[in-house]
Amino acid sequence: MRARRRTCEAGVGMTLAATRRKPSLRGDGLGTVLLFLPPALLVFTIFVVLPIGEASWFSLFDWNGYGSPQHFVALRNYVRLLAFVPFRTALLNNLLVIAISLCIQIPVAIGAASLLSGPGRLTVVMRLILFLPYILAEVAAGLIWRFVFDGNFGLVAVAARELGMNAPFMLADPDLARVALMVVVTWKYFGFHMMLVLAGLQGIDPELRQAARMDGATGAQIFRHVTLPLLRPTLRVSVFFAVIGSLQLFDIVMPLTAGGPGNATQTMATFLYNFGITRMKIGFGSAVGVVLFLISATFSIVYNRWVPGER
Repeated sequence: MRARRRTCEAGVGMTLAATRRKPSLRGDGLGTVLLFLPPALLVFTIFVVLPIGEASWFSLFDWNGYGSPQHFVALRNYVRLLAFVPFRTALLNNLLVIAISLCIQIPVAIGAASLLSGPGRLTVVMRLILFLPYILAEVAAGLIWRFVFDGNFGLVAVAARELGMNAPFMLADPDLARVALMVVVTWKYFGFHMMLVLAGLQGIDPELRQAARMDGATGAQIFRHVTLPLLRPTLRVSVFFAVIGSLQLFDIVMPLTAGGPGNATQTMATFLYNFGITRMKIGFGSAVGVVLFLISATFSIVYNRWVPGER
């Protein structure tokens, strides 16, 4: 009885000691928050909140960037923007890039990652080859593909002539230029999504597939009912990056087409640069930036709130 009582007293003492230590742990956590949160908030305020606030303020003026804004026009820049045909074209191009990314780029990346998920030197080499375009700088990739699509000396022109066809000037035709842009975007960012899916596949326990195979499931059934549900968190991240990246598409468009011909390949980011900054219409360009920010922020909030990452 005495031994049991001593054991109970020791247990109670340990519980009380742990309870007494909780306030000190909370104090340490509060100190960590007070140490690291203010610098992060300061950086976020300087580089995010203040520029957004300034752009919102400048968008209410007809301002060329010199001096202080004086000519207040309220929401007239936004009205002009929504009625401007090149901006609607840019918005449609962004939506088209999103559709291509979700319907072609990510599914192909899933297929390639499934084929290259096994061990072996050849699979490692193939992963590296398919990932190399993503490592290449966007400007360099745009310049390379601009030469590839050149109607006089490009590889596409040479191949067409070898087949006895007229060499197409793809970047001079609005429809073909749009197709060329979609090809380059798919080629450039395909490897990024493939590596994300590969990381997700490597995190799946192989015994789950083996158990399904022993139960008589086919390869397609295993992929549909085992692999895809377990890949849902990875695909959620991949889709998020695909949409946000498509909305911000700029670097690869400028060296490839600069938004032409005839504004056929403008995106919202290139439209902001071409019609806002280069033409010294800072108020109008700020309105474009605010619209782009609102679209991106709305998608981010809705997506992270309503799209589940797991079952």
